[in-house]
Amino acid sequence: MTDREIAEMQQKIDIGIRLAQERLVERARLFKGTLVVARGGKVVELTADELYAGM
Repeated sequence: MTDREIAEMQQKIDIGIRLAQERLVERARLFKGTLVVARGGKVVELTADELYAGM
């Protein structure tokens, strides 16, 4: 693989990860679920709305 092909693949992977994160948050919001994330060095459970309120 060339450097360009590697960069293009990495970009596609990054886009896919962001899309998966957005879908996960939307699903948590839709079903009134929670997400477990690391925040400030601690593991915390947040609603989708709380996750974006702290950003």
